[in-house]
Amino acid sequence: MSGLGVMVKICGVSDAACVVAAVEGGAQFIGFVFYPPSPRCIAPSDAARLALKLPTSVRPVGVFVEPTDEELATVTGVLPHALVQLHGRESPRRVAEIRAHFKCRIIKAIPIADHEDLANAEDYEAVADWLLFDAKPPRDCGNTLPGGNALAFDWKLLGARDWNVPWLLSGGLTADNLPDAVAITKARAVDVSSGVEDSPGRKDPSSIKAFLATARAI
Repeated sequence: MSGLGVMVKICGVSDAACVVAAVEGGAQFIGFVFYPPSPRCIAPSDAARLALKLPTSVRPVGVFVEPTDEELATVTGVLPHALVQLHGRESPRRVAEIRAHFKCRIIKAIPIADHEDLANAEDYEAVADWLLFDAKPPRDCGNTLPGGNALAFDWKLLGARDWNVPWLLSGGLTADNLPDAVAITKARAVDVSSGVEDSPGRKDPSSIKAFLATARAI
């Protein structure tokens, strides 16, 4: 389907029903997580099987945290047209190396808590195809993942900024708060994971459809 007011990436998908819900609802990106500590982690072979259900208008995204070249080679071998999302502490130099070696488009996640974090993001504009702004987990919050923690940051931090590459807003988004998030940040693309789940790592097709319906209406 076309006509989304805001582009959407549904991240952490691991079953066929949710892939179908995302495609029918009009998502532009489907994220497959390849980070073992995450409850959303999926085997490369299973991701490849699910990606066969994607039309050419929906791009798969492989989500990694500080991956080795071997891990990247395994996934890009079975998902040759996937974007690579780097959600760890990868340096700009490492991002550039991955982009050049694997000839892939890169989404670099930037954890945000204050203006200083936004300044750090500028170092990635020359080496990434997309930026993704997510909430930085609080230091006193135990057992958090690099992303998918249902946490939001102060959206006003992004409201007055322009970037040289396209970007996605992430962190704590739901169908209920999406209109406010977009109004404040002026985001043209968003990423959602925990906001369309009924338990950690378990996506809900009806929640996916509701989120996408809200995005279409913006």
